[in-house]
Amino acid sequence: MKRSVIETVLGAVVLFVSAFFLIFSYKTANVSSVSGYDLVADFSGIGGLKAGDDVQISGVKVGSVSRVDLNPENYLARVTITVEPQIRVPDDTAALISSESLLGGRFLALEPGGSEEMLGPGGRIPFTQSPQNLEQLLGQFIFSMKDSKPGESGGGNSAPIPQ
Repeated sequence: MKRSVIETVLGAVVLFVSAFFLIFSYKTANVSSVSGYDLVADFSGIGGLKAGDDVQISGVKVGSVSRVDLNPENYLARVTITVEPQIRVPDDTAALISSESLLGGRFLALEPGGSEEMLGPGGRIPFTQSPQNLEQLLGQFIFSMKDSKPGESGGGNSAPIPQ
């Protein structure tokens, strides 16, 4: 009987500690939903960007990606973002998809322009830049090194060796 009481108390302590860590991680992860107004941007490629990813201006989170789908008219990826209501975005803003690190993770960076006209709810960001494809860049580098011949820049000796 005494053993089952100890096991019950220990189980309750484990449940309490795990609930504490769950609440702590939720609050520090800043995963609360963003309320605000929606903007859309069309990209030729999104490189792994997904709903829930951050939207940042100068490294500060100002919103989140709410939806990613295909625009059937031009076959571009349409990204819908929700921006905090106190943030006003100029109509000549550029949207860029960037990597958080080499290990992955994407976010959408907004670079505001100098216009005094602001985008309203449902506005479209006109200037977009898709992410760089690391595999393509690496492939181009490897094939450019393979195709270079001795005596050209990029490979081999440029001068004969004296004997």
